[in-house]
Order: sequence, then C-alpha cells, then structure tokens
Amino acid sequence: MDIYLVGGAVRDRLLGRIPLERDFVVVGATPEELLALGYRPVGKDFPVFLHPDTGEQYALARTERKTGPGYYGFATRFAPDVTLAEDLARRDLTINAMAQDAAGELVDPYGGQRDLAARVLRHVSPAFVEDPLRVLRVARFAARFAPLGFTVAPETLELMRKIVERGEMAALVPERVWVETERALGEDRPTAYFAVLRDCGALAAVFPEIAALEGVPQPEKWHPEIDTGVHTMQVLEVATELSRDTTVRYAALVHDVGKGLTPREDWPSHVGHEEAGAQLIEQLGARLRLPTEHRELAVMVARHHARAHRVAEQRPGTVLELLELTDAFRRPERFERFLLACEADARGRGPELRARPYVQADRLRQALAAASAVRLDPEVLARERGPVIAEKIRAARIEAIRRLSDR
Repeated sequence: MDIYLVGGAVRDRLLGRIPLERDFVVVGATPEELLALGYRPVGKDFPVFLHPDTGEQYALARTERKTGPGYYGFATRFAPDVTLAEDLARRDLTINAMAQDAAGELVDPYGGQRDLAARVLRHVSPAFVEDPLRVLRVARFAARFAPLGFTVAPETLELMRKIVERGEMAALVPERVWVETERALGEDRPTAYFAVLRDCGALAAVFPEIAALEGVPQPEKWHPEIDTGVHTMQVLEVATELSRDTTVRYAALVHDVGKGLTPREDWPSHVGHEEAGAQLIEQLGARLRLPTEHRELAVMVARHHARAHRVAEQRPGTVLELLELTDAFRRPERFERFLLACEADARGRGPELRARPYVQADRLRQALAAASAVRLDPEVLARERGPVIAEKIRAARIEAIRRLSDR
C-alpha cells in the first residue's frame, strides 16, 4: 500500500500556513489490511480509519458516481485498483486536489500549485456540478483566502450558477448549510462568502432574508451608504474586526433583516423593522436548525439594537428596562456580545461613522455595573416580602443609573 498526505494540509504547507489537521489517502489496500494493522474504522458510507497511534484519518482511495440529487446522492467505489489521481479527481478545487508522498514529493495532477500561485479557486473537473454543497464550500474558501488575494475562476462561478439554476441548492440539508456558513463566519473575511453566493445566485436560494436587503433604501441621514444590503456587509466587516465569536458575527449579519419586509411605499423609513426582524430570525433559525446561542443573540440584537443606540437620550428607568430585557444581570457575557453587535451596526455606515467610537456601549456597561452593585439594607430584607424587595431593588437600581447621568 502507498500512503499520501492529501488536501488542506498539502495546500496550507505550500501557502506557508500551519495545517490545522492532516488527512491521508491509502492506495492499494483493503479494509481488512488496515484493520490488521490496528486502524480503527469510523466511516459509515466509505472506509475511513483512525491511525492506532496518532488518531489521524486515513481513507481508502475511492471514486464517486452521481446517482441522485443533493449532497448524499452518490455511489462510492473503493478498491485496491483505485489510483491516487482518480481519488483526487473527485475533489472540489484544484488547490485541494494535491498530495504528498512519504518522501515529501508533490503529486499535482490537476494544477493546484499553479492555481495557488495565481490565487485562483478553480474546480477540478466538470463533475463539480454534481454536488451542490460545493457552492457553499467554494464560497467558504473565498472567505478564508480572500485576504491573500484569491478569487473564484469565472468558469467555476459559471458552474456554480448552473447548480443554482437547476434547483440543486434545495437538496441541501439544513445542518450542512449551517456548518459551512458558521465556518465561513469564523474566517478572516466572511463578507466574501456572501459576495460569492450572491454572484452565483445562491444567496437568494439559501438566505433569501439577506438577499432581500439588496437595493432597499434607508434614510441617508442615518445611513450614508443608503442601501441596506451594503450596510449589512459593512456591519459584518466591523463585527469581524471586533470579535472572532460567530454568534456576534451572525447577529451583526441578520440584525436588519426586518427591513426586507418593509413595503416599497414606506421606503426609506422602516418603522417596526426591529420586531419584524426578530420574528424573521426565529423562522430562519428554525429552518437552518441554528444553535440556541446564535439564535438568541441574533433575536436580541434585532429587537433592541436601536434602543442601545439611543441610551444617552433615555431615562434611567428605560435604561434599566433594556438591561432587564437583555438579561444582562444574569448573563453579562452574552450582554457583552450584544454590545459588540450593536457597535458593529453603529459603525458599519461608511468611513466617517466607522471611525467614530461607540460610547453607548460604555454607558451601558457603566449602568450595568452600577445597578449590579445595588444592595438593600439587611433590615429591609428581613422585614419585607419578595415583591416589595424586588420593587425596592429596582428603584435603587434606577437611582444608581440616574447618579451616573449626573456626573
């Protein structure tokens, strides 16, 4: 048998990046031979094994044949006579279809090294169109490598359009859509993911709530960029600078989706878009089966970001109400993520506003600290009942926040 390092580890080494993980392909072997050597089987649809010492993945060389729609519509063949070139041919991009033998020699039958040098994301073969998940994967790699100057090859983008036009995106299971999207949100330039999906027509198929924002105007007084779709990407850019947390980035991405529901006759005003957006985010979260923490923070930001922006104008009781609605006392870490998403929204509005500090966050942090420090006299606690105590604590918290505004 011959063993080759394949895929992302080879690509990243050639780019001078440290590979996060290593995968291997085994050519000329059977499952029984690997089992005899102590490898542990983990693959369900095709033979994948874990190395007995390192725990790294070793897959038998295989080919794939399209048998039905969607991500799972493939028949897999593995056998000792499957060659390395045949195995690499089923991969999505040329930069992921390279291998390295035990001596360190590069095996590159499809020009991956050439495309690395040219900073191009290019499909390996016409079979690219057989798997709709590749549309999301290419977009995700664009999000990862856009800072290095990578772009999608025009012919690959055209194949992606064909996949979308055939309605194949509808065959993707929600979990796979979210896995690729969350990975993209964690990359260095997540806006590139949505730009590529838009360019090939997949954005409207996968995220119609986001696609609906393009061309929707906003009041120029508050939004010099005017277009809500442009604003959304600018907000995601700022969120990417502020935090690597995908819950923050996702909340920034969808915070204004309610504006896509505003009737044209009401443009550029968007009265009630906060609550409309919160409900839309709930529906989106259910459709893609999002984790609870992503869904909750996104709903909170959509519903309350405008109140956070106006904190300097609000009465102490209104400020306390915002802290209560966001559960800031019990979940201060999530409240901090809420503030980061709000800051991204406030600054994602053109170069002048982008450079402006978001003082509202500091005001709310100070209000939370002052209100959290409130303690009632032990005699009051011993004398009064629960509802009275709660009301006295609330009154004391309002007073503590009021004293902040008097400084």
